[in-house]
Amino acid sequence: MKVTRMKSFETVVGHNKIISHFEEAVKMGKVSHAYLLSGEDGSGKMTLAKAFAKALLCENRNGCTECVSCKQVDSGNHPDLIYITHEKYEIRVDEIRKGINETIDIKPYSSNYKIYIIDDADRMNQGAQNALLKTLEEPPAYAVILLLTNNKDRLLDTILSRCVSMTLGSVKEAEIVKYLEENTDAKDSDIRFAASFSLGNIGKALHIATTEEFHEMFAEAMNILIHIQNMEVYEVISYLKTLTTYKNEIYDFLDILTVWYRDMLMLKTTGSLNLLIYKDKYRQLRDQEIYISFEGISHILDEIQKARRRLTANVNLEVAMEMLLLTIKENGKVW
Repeated sequence: MKVTRMKSFETVVGHNKIISHFEEAVKMGKVSHAYLLSGEDGSGKMTLAKAFAKALLCENRNGCTECVSCKQVDSGNHPDLIYITHEKYEIRVDEIRKGINETIDIKPYSSNYKIYIIDDADRMNQGAQNALLKTLEEPPAYAVILLLTNNKDRLLDTILSRCVSMTLGSVKEAEIVKYLEENTDAKDSDIRFAASFSLGNIGKALHIATTEEFHEMFAEAMNILIHIQNMEVYEVISYLKTLTTYKNEIYDFLDILTVWYRDMLMLKTTGSLNLLIYKDKYRQLRDQEIYISFEGISHILDEIQKARRRLTANVNLEVAMEMLLLTIKENGKVW
């Protein structure tokens, strides 16, 4: 049976339980002062937050998309919807004080609610979190604060305890395929691959299906993955120069590596082709899988995550990737 959604949530793919919670809160007028949406980048946190904000601010209380309020939300000009942004890696105390603490006591201009959306909330430093905590302890009745994060463990327990916490899970592959078919001009083969590769992440799937740079990066990544065990160390180091030309797509590169070794682990465990994402690379995966232990694959996957954290912390790209590629070579050598 098809579920009828509030208008503002119709663009959200998946996450039905969270949507139902938000819809009930709007209908019943039982809206909490703080919500924490936790999920990986591309999982749809901002889309959900905007849809909820639109429903709350809507003149018809359903995110109709047609009233003045909804149009203001869509254009990014609603006076009662404030986005807390940051230019540097961390969100500092002044950004919270000026963005929230010094304005939250001013009543809404045109709505019943005043809504703040803090993206990358886990990047608030200690001072910023403490400043936010003071507001969360005694917020005005009309205030709603939405914290979006991909790592809630970085937030103070006292902040977490004052938020309604919701975790965004993966979206069904069939739902992603349907969305891409209806909203992109991508080829069917690209859509199927994107839906599979994304592992339930709608944002990642959309990026993969519609970005030419991803396909270029994919070809480069396959080249190094298939041949690295037979490359000399100096050849691996030389490859870094090629990789730096894809600096803006480096996280795509790490995703491609992650799925490669995830497939290898799956192959080693089950021997099944059907469970692979890189089905067309079965032979190459099988050839390599023979020479890498379970521990070696797990170690490589751990190192990929370390490289991701290093890059996020602004460690030099060449240094981070050199460490990773040499680890892959060492664990993938022919015995």
